[in-house]
Amino acid sequence: MTRHHPVPLPPRLSRRLAAEAFGTFVLVLGGCGAAVLAGDAIGNAGIAAAFGLSVLAAAYAVGHVSGGHFNPAVSLGAAVAGRLPWRSLPAYVVTQVVAAVVAAGVLLTLASGRAGFDVADGFATNGFGDASPAGYSWWAAALAEVVLTALFVWTILGVTDARATPGFGPLAIGLTLTLIHLVSIPVDNTSVNPARSIGPALVAGGTALEQLWLFVLAPLVGALLAGLTYAPVFGRQVDEEPATVPVAAR
Repeated sequence: MTRHHPVPLPPRLSRRLAAEAFGTFVLVLGGCGAAVLAGDAIGNAGIAAAFGLSVLAAAYAVGHVSGGHFNPAVSLGAAVAGRLPWRSLPAYVVTQVVAAVVAAGVLLTLASGRAGFDVADGFATNGFGDASPAGYSWWAAALAEVVLTALFVWTILGVTDARATPGFGPLAIGLTLTLIHLVSIPVDNTSVNPARSIGPALVAGGTALEQLWLFVLAPLVGALLAGLTYAPVFGRQVDEEPATVPVAAR
């Protein structure tokens, strides 16, 4: 006689949102904090590693609670792919953005403790043209954000697929985010995460706020493409449960 094991119900929404707030705060404070407070010492490779380590740590810590998105683009891709109920998407996105803004505020307070600090000198904001670290145009930044966000979401959907080897999801996700930053920091300081872009831009203002539209829109487009194409290209989970299976940190 075959024994069927029931799929455990996910934690209630308030706990999932608390996990998303924690993880997004860690990601923004850890990644952007490394850029603002230690960027001159650690360089682009160190900043890339900081973002990767931040998402890795947060995903292992609370990914089992919320799915470990910490990113509105990932949440959108998960919803499109059937891994997150659409009714939960607005609450996830709002929570992630608020947590990112809070993290940016804490980072501003820390950075202001150094004499001579001026947010105009750089606050880990994203930009193109004159605001790009290496002078890349808007279309290059847009292409990088669409392609790299799609790559990120494909990776997340893959490592959290029921067919994947369990336990290694956060490690693969963290390493992928590190790789993405190594590629695109010179282009636009790397977003692939609208919340990560919104927090620092609201603090810095000016050009960062004027160009913010691209770093909200392009990652969402990339996530939408990944969510729509994952199942047709790679196949569906053999035991998919769209309403209950978390997206990350299986």
